[in-house]
Amino acid sequence: MRYSQMLIPTVKEVPAEAEITSHKLMIRAGLIRKVASGTYTYLPLGWRTLKKIINIVREEMDRAGAQEIIVPCLQPLDLWYQTGRSVDYGETMFRLIDRHGRGNVLGPTAEEVFTFHAAAELNSYKQLPVNLYQITPKFRDEFRPRFGVLRSREFIMKDAYSFDATPESLHKSYMAMYDAYCRVFKRCGLEYVIVEAESGEMGGTGSHQFTIPCESGEDTIVYTADSSYAANLEKAAVDPLPKEVVPVEIPPAQDVYTPNVGSIEAVCAFLKTKPQDMIKTLVLSTPNIAVEIEQGFVKELAKHDGRRTIPSQDWAGKYVLAVLRGDHELNMEKLMGVWGGWHLDLADPDTIERMTNAKVGFAGPVGVDLACWDLIVIDHAVAAMAVGVTGANKTDYHKKNVVPGRDFPLKGNKVKVADIRLAQPGDTHNGVPVLFKKGIEVGQVFKLGTKYSKKLGANFKDENGGLQPCLMGCYGIGINRIMASAIELYNDENGIIWPIAIAPFEAIVTPVNQDDADVVRVSQEIYGKLMEAGVEVLLDDRDLRGGIKFKDADLIGIPIRITVGKKSVVEGNVEVKLRAEPQSQKVPIGEAPQKVAELINSLKERLKV
Repeated sequence: MRYSQMLIPTVKEVPAEAEITSHKLMIRAGLIRKVASGTYTYLPLGWRTLKKIINIVREEMDRAGAQEIIVPCLQPLDLWYQTGRSVDYGETMFRLIDRHGRGNVLGPTAEEVFTFHAAAELNSYKQLPVNLYQITPKFRDEFRPRFGVLRSREFIMKDAYSFDATPESLHKSYMAMYDAYCRVFKRCGLEYVIVEAESGEMGGTGSHQFTIPCESGEDTIVYTADSSYAANLEKAAVDPLPKEVVPVEIPPAQDVYTPNVGSIEAVCAFLKTKPQDMIKTLVLSTPNIAVEIEQGFVKELAKHDGRRTIPSQDWAGKYVLAVLRGDHELNMEKLMGVWGGWHLDLADPDTIERMTNAKVGFAGPVGVDLACWDLIVIDHAVAAMAVGVTGANKTDYHKKNVVPGRDFPLKGNKVKVADIRLAQPGDTHNGVPVLFKKGIEVGQVFKLGTKYSKKLGANFKDENGGLQPCLMGCYGIGINRIMASAIELYNDENGIIWPIAIAPFEAIVTPVNQDDADVVRVSQEIYGKLMEAGVEVLLDDRDLRGGIKFKDADLIGIPIRITVGKKSVVEGNVEVKLRAEPQSQKVPIGEAPQKVAELINSLKERLKV
């Protein structure tokens, strides 16, 4: 391909909104252009790289026995009502009403549609296992799209779904995808780590996340220095703290007047105490903004179709109390795992006041009416406290001398003690201190179990003729995220340094003196021989100064550059340089194509699996 015939709009300046390296370089190198907030067009170089990533993913999915299909991005809202996830996704999901008054969504994922097809097509254990996958755009209405394609409103994903008859078969399908993911990321040239992960809104019993360690990542990896444990922050389990021992008898709990003092910091300043001596109480509920959105949308549907009714509200009217130490943060994923029910959100101020008889900042676990709550979850660290200060469930009052187990229960029908907090420095796992580093999630695998098959009727007849729900797995890879992660990992002050397997071109021929007939002739000859050898090569035939061409070649990150200059041609040489190395080497003109081919093979050999 000739540079002069391609659209490669490199630029020096980038928009101020570009916060991280990959976003800046993708704009500067002419890979993408913004259309609207969170949506991007991939220009020729960017699309070439995306296609290479897609091909690697497709090859490994096929190699693992998965079968490619494609399902609609436009999905019936009724399917999402059946699983209840229309509420879970809330504002994040794009909803629309068609001309016939039917509700639809732009799919943020595709469990519902794949399970719908499984319910219709899979009816016997003899048809199982089956693994189906697709590579398509997905849509999420992010509140604040940022970091370029890492958190956008439209993105490209590979999602696969396995259907099995037994737990043993599901584990085999799961590990086949696990191994395929390892091969995908190795072939793309990425340095990755695998961590335990929460299933979150996907549901299920087990999950692993593939993460690229990177300071600009939004995920946090929690790990031990001895490599015995690694998990993402939402999953990371920490050891219970030892029970505090106080040698003196603690007086009864006592109300203290704390006017207009509701935050942990303010209470500590007012009462001369420390955050670790505070007990904070959080009210969570299911009737949240997502429910209001759902109800409002159904009312809009009813304007088109009078038969429409608001779907089952089993998810409404549920209330959970979470009790943590003042210096700890709630881990919502852990809490929802303990809750085992519908999606939870922090309650609004009106709900907090109605449930606790106090304004925000004055809730506490002492004296609560268990009949009003569906569950009370007390963090391990609170159960280990000897004494603390907490809200009095009375506006402008706190309680001091509060003893867990004496002044509020640590066990009971609706009370659980569990690990529901985020890990933090100083914590341990199995006695080993935990460490933290940032990362970018590029893939995740889930054992979904029967969460979707039961709700959507994906059943099969077993060997005895009995009807059983399919055991499902789900496996996602962020295609765009692989691209951005590679740039985050491999770059310098001059631009991108692509791994050979996903570079838009493998080599670039750069004639320095475009007005010199011999330079042009040699450049054309090398370009032609590389093309004949199957090398993906770009010829920079622009009538520009050599310095500009070099800067563009470094910026767009092509792995190998062949520089053809007037002086070197007279000497019978060209310069061959690897983008990742500082020095070039002189190579005889006639040997240049073979040398480039050898370098390409060497770079590819490192990525073989």
